[in-house]
Amino acid sequence: MTGMRGLNLIGGRWVPALSEAVFRRHNPADEDDLVGEFPESSAADVEAAVSAVAEGAAEWARTPADRRAEVLWKAAGLLEERRAELTAELVREEGKTLAEASVETTRTPLNLRFHAGEAQRISGSSYPADDGGLVYTWREPVGVVGAITPWNFPLNIPSRKIGPALAAGNGVVFKPSPVTPLMAQRLVEALLAAGLPPRTIALVHGGAEAGAAVAADPRVAAVTFTGSTAAGRAVHALVGPSRRAQLEMGGKNPVVVLEDADLERAARIIVKGAFGLSGQACTGTSRVIALAPVYDRLLARVVELTEALSVGDGMRRGVDMGPLAAGFQLRKVLDYVRIGREEGAELLTGGERLTGGGRRRGLFVAPAVFGGLRPQARLAREEVFGPVLGFLRAGDFEEALALAADTEYGLASGIVTRDLGRALAFARRSPSGLVKVNQPTTGMAMNVPFGGLGESSTQTFKEQAGPTMMLFYLQEKSVYLSPLD
Repeated sequence: MTGMRGLNLIGGRWVPALSEAVFRRHNPADEDDLVGEFPESSAADVEAAVSAVAEGAAEWARTPADRRAEVLWKAAGLLEERRAELTAELVREEGKTLAEASVETTRTPLNLRFHAGEAQRISGSSYPADDGGLVYTWREPVGVVGAITPWNFPLNIPSRKIGPALAAGNGVVFKPSPVTPLMAQRLVEALLAAGLPPRTIALVHGGAEAGAAVAADPRVAAVTFTGSTAAGRAVHALVGPSRRAQLEMGGKNPVVVLEDADLERAARIIVKGAFGLSGQACTGTSRVIALAPVYDRLLARVVELTEALSVGDGMRRGVDMGPLAAGFQLRKVLDYVRIGREEGAELLTGGERLTGGGRRRGLFVAPAVFGGLRPQARLAREEVFGPVLGFLRAGDFEEALALAADTEYGLASGIVTRDLGRALAFARRSPSGLVKVNQPTTGMAMNVPFGGLGESSTQTFKEQAGPTMMLFYLQEKSVYLSPLD
């Protein structure tokens, strides 16, 4: 297939980078397949983008809420009309399976419709005044929002950031991951086709330089970021204390399995959470902490289910796990498999690059399961962000709780048990922002708060739900009104 020529959107015009530099994106299932060439933007491109959006945002802020809602609603419909095409493009660019990509292309329009509804729910509060007058609060857009997004959900996550930002009346400078530039361009195209004023949004392709420039520009009032903890901390430092930052970062997510658990259900929950999306999810399961009476049986069943997974090109029907998204991901995963073995953990299955069966030109790896993981091992403490799972043994519930909490991260955790009391105790004591009981650690509802603790978040602004989700994108004034007579 022939690759496309992607462009930045700046000042309402589709343009190359000022330097005319480009980067190439290839299909991770077939690296001979060029998805396209895209601008390698610099700080100068970002400066131009922010300048344009700063002017356009003022007009959008004056646009009535029902009109803002109408644009988001129409964009959702346009994405739905192209769902089959977008699903295939998402598989080709990012490496998801058809089923996984279909979930994302279905969910993204729903996100935009959800935020369209929130545009008309922006409200303040009123208070009694001692002089018989009125005190009320007024919420207005912050101005320019910088959205820096990852590659693992290149439609879903941007729609969760750009949707509420536009609903609140802000302009947006959108810097997507260079791994998934095509999906970013498709989302912006839909918004423009739906009637969004072109200068309200800018799309700036590129890597770390462009992202840093978005975060550092003082005209960007708020930065919303999802990605690695290292990148998030760098963004947070650039934003500084006088502007807003909303950062959702990494995780080292445990699932605790108690002795009363349904082991078949537990095994399937673990395999889905660990190897869905090729293990490339911030909420993915990376540690299993099983009580001693069920440890061996559970581990054996997880290995069986893992070995039954079909790994291949996501466009093929029946494939359970696609390729890793990029060469740096493949290298990282293989490196952590080596580290796990050197640390003394037992590699029970997987962990090798797969090149047979039509996979020679792709970034495929067999999902790996380690047993006998030590709590202080790097494999037990560092985020891999790939299909590598480690098992730890616990003597009792209290030890399992302690092992689950023994991490600098605090994004997601899970427990599998029939005991409601211990499930509630785990939910209360687990230092994570998302707790799943008898469910995979992956997956979230759009109307529920989402975010982590510890090194998984800055804790400045969590991604909330409903009207509270909008507060990051709005600033509040208190107005004192007294009668003249």
